[in-house]
Amino acid sequence: MTTFPGVLLKSSNLFAKKELGQNFLADPQAAAMIVQRAGINKEDTVLEIGPGLGALTVHIAKQAAKVYAVEKDARLIPLITGELEQAGVDNVTLINEDIFKVDIRDLAGDGKLLVIGNLPYNISSQVLLQLVENRDIIPRAVLMFQKELAQRIVAPPGGRDYGRLSVVMQYCSQVSTVADVKGQLFFPKPAVESRVVAVDFFDTIQFPPDQETYLFRVIKAAFSKRRKTLRNSLAGAELGIDTTQAAQALEEAEIDPVRRAETLTVEEFIALFKVCRDSFI
Repeated sequence: MTTFPGVLLKSSNLFAKKELGQNFLADPQAAAMIVQRAGINKEDTVLEIGPGLGALTVHIAKQAAKVYAVEKDARLIPLITGELEQAGVDNVTLINEDIFKVDIRDLAGDGKLLVIGNLPYNISSQVLLQLVENRDIIPRAVLMFQKELAQRIVAPPGGRDYGRLSVVMQYCSQVSTVADVKGQLFFPKPAVESRVVAVDFFDTIQFPPDQETYLFRVIKAAFSKRRKTLRNSLAGAELGIDTTQAAQALEEAEIDPVRRAETLTVEEFIALFKVCRDSFI
């Protein structure tokens, strides 16, 4: 990006939309650093989620073979188009659409996608789950989150940060910190700091799609009532089992029924899933 976000928006009589979580990266050096650490090469096709005003897009385009930049806010399309033209890049396809309505597999074609995005907090979890569902065509994602969410993703068992998203992401990927980005590097300045993380999905997918869907249901049910024991959380949830069945499944998986979900390791969730799968579906 060659123009400061505030100046660019003002020139078109626009403003950042709070409801879309718009905080535009305003530091060119930070943008260049993030893209450099993403490990993009000239053979990569990149999907950028929420390019905004193109802070990352220009740098991505100079490193990748092809870029699909999906931006929900139609107001920004002319602005980012101008920024790309000014930077002299021509390998970016702008898609004015909600990312949840985009056919990611269609964009990938017969290849793979590397995903990059500066994600608003209100859609971060949903985007991660969307990527998990399509991880056979997405070997890597480099994403910027509010620091709080990034900490939740990598949280170990036993604390309040450890939850459904922690288990799902640690089950299917290795997550590492790329960089922390201070609030003053954005416009408008957010009240929180951000963290860029790299999500490297494991090559092997352990279970077929229908079974994995059930695994995620077991995880969701376990965390549905965090303050209750696992026996009570699992019973009456979407699994359709009662407290007796829940207790039996937990005991068969060698898990104390009075434990709480946040104490279970990923391996224990898998063991519980296998028992539930064999007993209830």
